[in-house]
Amino acid sequence: MTDSIQLQPDDEHNRLLESNVRPLDWENPTPTGRYHLVVLGAGPAGLVTAVGAAGLGAKVALVERRFLGGDCLNVGCVPSKSMIVSARRAAALRHAGEFGVTVPGEVCVDFSRVMDRMRRLRAGISFHDSAERFRDLGIDVFQGSAAFLNAETVTVDGVPLKFKRAVITTGDRPQVPSVPGLDDVDYLTTESVFSLTKLPAKLGVIGAGPIGCELAQTFARFGATVCLVESGHGILPRDDAEASAVVQQSLIADGIQLACCARQVNVRQESSGVRLRLHSHGEQYDESLDAILVAAGRVAQIEGLNLEAVDVECDAAGIRVNDQLQTSNPRIYAAGDVCSQFKFTHAADFMARIVIRNALFMGRARMSQLTIPWCTYTSPELAHVGLSPADASQQGVAIDTFTQRLEHIDRAVLESATDGFVRVHVRKGSDKIVGGTIVASNAGEMISEITLAMRNNIGLSKIANTIHPYPTQAEAIRKVGEMYQRTRLTPLVQSLFRWWLRTTK
Repeated sequence: MTDSIQLQPDDEHNRLLESNVRPLDWENPTPTGRYHLVVLGAGPAGLVTAVGAAGLGAKVALVERRFLGGDCLNVGCVPSKSMIVSARRAAALRHAGEFGVTVPGEVCVDFSRVMDRMRRLRAGISFHDSAERFRDLGIDVFQGSAAFLNAETVTVDGVPLKFKRAVITTGDRPQVPSVPGLDDVDYLTTESVFSLTKLPAKLGVIGAGPIGCELAQTFARFGATVCLVESGHGILPRDDAEASAVVQQSLIADGIQLACCARQVNVRQESSGVRLRLHSHGEQYDESLDAILVAAGRVAQIEGLNLEAVDVECDAAGIRVNDQLQTSNPRIYAAGDVCSQFKFTHAADFMARIVIRNALFMGRARMSQLTIPWCTYTSPELAHVGLSPADASQQGVAIDTFTQRLEHIDRAVLESATDGFVRVHVRKGSDKIVGGTIVASNAGEMISEITLAMRNNIGLSKIANTIHPYPTQAEAIRKVGEMYQRTRLTPLVQSLFRWWLRTTK
């Protein structure tokens, strides 16, 4: 959330949110002595670091210049998933007839009520990330802009804080692509979109990554006409291509116009809205839109920190860290989106735990030890963990791949949710799982079983022998295990079985 963005609209929910995560009457404490740890940024990584360190007896200062809770609470996971739930309800009602259920009349979405619900739920959750709560946990909470003065001092609006160790958890912000005319357009970002109170009838979305796809589908299900623009081919380029294609077909079925491989993209502000022009696969698009949403990636938020004063190195991806999350300055660490390719709340949480061990207790915990799944909350959901075939090839890991399609899973058939699959990669010739992809209605819940197996060295043979309730979609994971088991039934083993059965008649 940039400094220029205010919580809109000015209602009771946003006032409650602000009173928790950026109280106007907040008085910064008076620093006394040296802190064991100064945490710059109060998003998920910063909050977990501060709470964990303070709980272990460390003297901790937490600095935030915007809103405690970071993107996740204010302009990320919490508000977006609230909207997605509403959109899924609308889609379910529109398709109720397929299940023999009649919904009288047209299904209409009251967008203002959807957004009011989102703001109410977000405000209710916000106490967990409130300044008051963290103060009561023994943390010195400072509101203001932080900058390094030297290798042992951070200033907050000019007030010095001495530290033994510091951790940078300032997160990232939306990246604005170089699109001609965009600077002259009053565009939405993945932050400001949550301040809307009126549904744009025609919406353009630039960027078909996870956030762009989630929001494009959500607004389409609310009733907007959506054009999704992507410079690459298809959608969700980081994911399994076949899984992405399943999601792509779902987006198109929801009425989204996909313009991938987009070239010569330009926008222009007009009195009636925004004009979007581009070329895609030999076709020219000329769209009049009510609004345009930029969802074209993220960039690390490091401005104003004066990192040069403490020799902390950065590159285009953000702050450089080693496997112990230590920056080029051994007294300063970083965690979360500001330094990681895994820009997820759950990844930030576990990175924070590494920082606590390493910064305070001379630990040697490593980022590479983490097994980090992710999920895109489209319908169907797309979840992944571990290596992809491309990753395995790059790392020289030979793999076998097993795929169970949902069309052969009874629960998926009964729910008319057969467009998807469970795919697991194992080291060639073994049952050791090195990665997996699931595209299914509840893929985000299902991927945890594969993650647990990888983290605890549980192979596919043990999964095959684990009883799953019938009927569930997760039974597809067990059936992947059975696929592996069948590979062990070699011609030699089959001949031995037949010999045994003949001799024991």
